[in-house]
Amino acid sequence: MSRSFKRLESVLKLEATQGYLDKAVVGGIAQFATYWVTQARQEAVDEADRAFVEQTAEVLANYARLPGKEARAQTIERLRDKLTSRAERVAPLAPPTPPSPPSRPQQPPRSPKPTATQPPRPERKQPERPTQSREKPATPATSAPATPGPAPSVSATAAPAREKVKPAPPLGYKPLPKAPPDLEGVRQPVTVLRGVGLKLAKILHNRGVTTLYDLLYYFPRRYDDFSLMKPINRVAFGEQVTIIGTVWELRARRTRTNQTYLQALISDGTGQIQATWFNQPWLAEQLKAGTQIALSGKMEQYLGRPTLNNPEWEPVARDMLRTGRIVPVYSQTEGLNSQKLRTLIKMVLDQWANKLPDPLPEAVCQRLQLLPLPDALYQIHFPDSQATLHQARQRLIFDELFLLQLGMLGNRQQWQSSPALPLPHDAAAFQTFTAHLPFQLTGAQQRVITEIAGDMARPVAMSRLLQGDVGAGKTVVAAAAMVNAVASGAQAALMAPTEILAEQHAKSLRRMLAPFDWQIRLLTGSVAQGEKSDIYQELADGTAQIVIGTHALIQENVRFHKLGLAIVDEQHRFGVEQRQALRDKGSDNGSSAPTPITPHLLVMSATPIPRSLALSMYGDLDLAVLDELPPGRQEIKTRWLAPTERERAYAFVRGQIQAGRQAYIICPLVEESDKIEAKAAVDEHARLQGEVFPEFRVGLLHGRMKGEEKEAVMREFYAGEIQILVSTSVIEVGVDVPNSTVMLIEGANRFGLAQLHQFRGRVGRGEHQSYCLLMADNTNPETEERLAALEQTNDGFVLAEKDLQLRGPGEFFGRRQSGLPELKMASLLDMTTLQMARSEAETILSRDPQLQNPEHALLQEKVQNFWAEATSVS
Repeated sequence: MSRSFKRLESVLKLEATQGYLDKAVVGGIAQFATYWVTQARQEAVDEADRAFVEQTAEVLANYARLPGKEARAQTIERLRDKLTSRAERVAPLAPPTPPSPPSRPQQPPRSPKPTATQPPRPERKQPERPTQSREKPATPATSAPATPGPAPSVSATAAPAREKVKPAPPLGYKPLPKAPPDLEGVRQPVTVLRGVGLKLAKILHNRGVTTLYDLLYYFPRRYDDFSLMKPINRVAFGEQVTIIGTVWELRARRTRTNQTYLQALISDGTGQIQATWFNQPWLAEQLKAGTQIALSGKMEQYLGRPTLNNPEWEPVARDMLRTGRIVPVYSQTEGLNSQKLRTLIKMVLDQWANKLPDPLPEAVCQRLQLLPLPDALYQIHFPDSQATLHQARQRLIFDELFLLQLGMLGNRQQWQSSPALPLPHDAAAFQTFTAHLPFQLTGAQQRVITEIAGDMARPVAMSRLLQGDVGAGKTVVAAAAMVNAVASGAQAALMAPTEILAEQHAKSLRRMLAPFDWQIRLLTGSVAQGEKSDIYQELADGTAQIVIGTHALIQENVRFHKLGLAIVDEQHRFGVEQRQALRDKGSDNGSSAPTPITPHLLVMSATPIPRSLALSMYGDLDLAVLDELPPGRQEIKTRWLAPTERERAYAFVRGQIQAGRQAYIICPLVEESDKIEAKAAVDEHARLQGEVFPEFRVGLLHGRMKGEEKEAVMREFYAGEIQILVSTSVIEVGVDVPNSTVMLIEGANRFGLAQLHQFRGRVGRGEHQSYCLLMADNTNPETEERLAALEQTNDGFVLAEKDLQLRGPGEFFGRRQSGLPELKMASLLDMTTLQMARSEAETILSRDPQLQNPEHALLQEKVQNFWAEATSVS
């Protein structure tokens, strides 16, 4: 009997002698199994022996969990019986006898690791010729003895057996042959393809693919580069890997909770790996022994052996290895796997790619050294090398950002080409306005007000984005712009995303504009129908000079007498179409206006916007930045607390209230459900009032309350009648209570940095030191980095950049819509390409503002189609 099995026998015997107390070895039986299994695998003589080793290792690993001595005794006795049977079975086998298939190849003598274990990067001149075969012709993969049985395994080191490829041309790929453009042909339905019937066409339709053109733009989500893959025996634990191997066996098992999982043993000729799939029993019909597959996932270990848990996989086609060193992998769905998609897309590329007209002017392609569109599409699906894949991505990324900028700048030109009312600056009215303010304007506010006044005095419509940190004083700037408009005989409208914010704006503006005898109306969904009718009439005949409202402002029955200024607050919560609808109210003026006019537009951002997002999302707007806070604003002390410190946080809140201050407690965010979020707030309010703070009055605010209910709660909190206000995220904006000094945010890990910074900005508006307490119910490295950043700085511009880095553009504004087209390839963080695209867009539009020249006809159509999706969902 070999050494490892003798040792196992000794340990089992000792465990029985000691009464099954799991003390036969230091660290217990499970710890012993971790070390034993490695040696036992090497000493296994055949496939049955290897199976015995794996089964025994699994039993030993779970030994400590067995319920009581009786179960342990039965387990030990069974293992000892199997050891005896094993000894009798393997005794007649002579050592020289080759192991039965499929056997583990004998490892060669140890030698220094070749440098080729890390394959050259893509910039090598001839990626088809692996350096491994030159430096170490007898690597484990190539020197392993042939094994009869299932299909032979293929590994990365088997590349020398393939046919030689001629050196690549200077471009790095072979350009497609020229062909006459046939756009109509590319727009044919997918059913014209061989093998695509109504059933498959429906599946493709559900993935957004209805035409051949759609297939060309159904991009891979990743790639398997077979020239860079490693054999199993050279893969390190923790690595993201793609391997090719043969399924030797597949076993279905069940967990203690009766869930099904499948375990497959995969070999590539250099080693073995165990792959496990949970709750996918149907795979048993697909992963038959002898099937050659490619697996991708993170390499882990269990009992010392390499494992892949729930790896992605697909059958390996011979042509993938022979002709496609870099193989595309697509998003799959039931009835449509990656292999089928490759076949369909290859058919379309071969027949139609070179007939697709390129909308990008040839001069731009040459100047920026971009691939022609047909070549870019071919290389993005079936790249010849990593270098050509990079070139293809660059071309398609540029296309998306170029179309984005053309749309933005086109909107700007169209907006500014319409006539606007010149609204000259009224110095006397402005003097009256500033004299009534209880504070001095900051230098930044004065600068921005001057910029806006200059824009409004021109007959070209202003289109400006006003951004600044929390508490920088954007509302007073908006009020100054309204003074300009109304003093010049025009009307002003401000649209806010929520009723609570609209109500707060109405209250603030009425206070700031009190010296003027102007009618200021509030129009929201909660306003009674009779009052709405009065407001409609006052806006139409000019009796009401200023209106503040929600989406109700852009309803069809709202008409203005002379709308000169449109202000959009919390702009990221409105789509492109909604902002345009408010602009169009200028063209809706009554008969007193001889020609339709375009109102001046001021868009206000709740928090600072990183430059890359400002260029892409608001490229049609001029920027105005409030980079100075009003004097006297104290830095808010921020602390991140663990859930175990909740009582400590409550004690701090209690101390502040006893000192005469007030506090907010924000309930955790509940994704995509205002109803559930409101119920959670109601439950939390009841708990805090009844169990934690019974001596204080605790108020409640959530999004499903009626407008008058919210107003009543806010009024009581402002008056000091409510000491603690429990709220959902509706408190993010719209409440300004100088006596509040504590912001306690539950579930802080569920909010983004920008939103957390907004919450924090609700306190610190008075003379007292204020605090923000962050309670995270769960953390990961990204969450920890986000909360640590909030602790370290109160600068909203710094936090905005950090938030963008951590969460990316898609999540920067949370759940709300952005009004941007979907970007399949590009990132709004790519400032280099973004600025390049903007420069080229400005050049083209300066020569052809409407893209009406014949050479731009296709480009105009692409821009319209690109933006159609955004306007349809906004």
